[in-house]
Amino acid sequence: MRIKQHDKSYIVELEDRSKWRIWPGDIAVTLQWLPTADIVTTEIEDEFCTHALVNRTDGSRVRAIDAGKDWPVAEVRRSLKDG
Repeated sequence: MRIKQHDKSYIVELEDRSKWRIWPGDIAVTLQWLPTADIVTTEIEDEFCTHALVNRTDGSRVRAIDAGKDWPVAEVRRSLKDG
């Protein structure tokens, strides 16, 4: 599936109209994705994220949640600070 829209660095919309909020630590990866990239979603078990978006064109992967949801701010800051 291809990227339909990626106007905001932290939101990716796919051709199926699904919208994904990208994990803050993974945003730089999506900024390298081209509109022609073949993206698939898969469910994952993660402390904060429910899905991964996998770019089958270059093998890169980012963690995400539904774009309609928000991150738990304090936990995200702690996680990003701790690495």
